Amino acid sequence: MIDYGTQRSTVKPLELELTETKVFVASNISPVDEPGTEDQPGFTGYEFDLVEYDKDEYIKIQAEKNAALEQQVTDTQIALCEVYELMV
Repeated sequence: MIDYGTQRSTVKPLELELTETKVFVASNISPVDEPGTEDQPGFTGYEFDLVEYDKDEYIKIQAEKNAALEQQVTDTQIALCEVYELMV
């Protein structure tokens, strides 16, 4: 993983961009419109956080997130069953 930190672009980035070997994740995308000064030109575009992953690394992270979500759903179902049993 490479965290590029806050980036700027005149083109709105995709939240998820896939290449043959890499995955780029852009988050916190917000429009920016800064007026220029006599010394500096203005900027109109987007600011966002950018992280690069190897494809295998990204797949592993997503699999771990899915496993955690599955466990949370199971825990919720068990809790709902217990509440239902208390009501009966």
